[in-house]
Amino acid sequence: MPCTARLDINFILKALQEGADGVLVVGCHPGDCAFKTGNLGAERRVRFTQKLIKQLGLDEGRVKMVFVSAAEGDKFAAEVNKFADEIRKIGPNPIRL
Repeated sequence: MPCTARLDINFILKALQEGADGVLVVGCHPGDCAFKTGNLGAERRVRFTQKLIKQLGLDEGRVKMVFVSAAEGDKFAAEVNKFADEIRKIGPNPIRL
């Protein structure tokens, strides 16, 4: 999606339900959102989703949000690689359908 302001927790849950090992949400830096605070709302929804999946018995580390601007390609790549390493340590999604 073009902006995390449109992020719905159902998108994250559906990805996990369909077998994704993890979901990384990448949003604009706080204060840089075109929709003022859309990225901060997304961050709250990600935190809520982390609590929810923990209650369902999944590692909350399977869902993460980071703030990266479009001009930070190196940082984006580093965050993706870091998240991939974290997911490898957690292991495969146990609820793959």
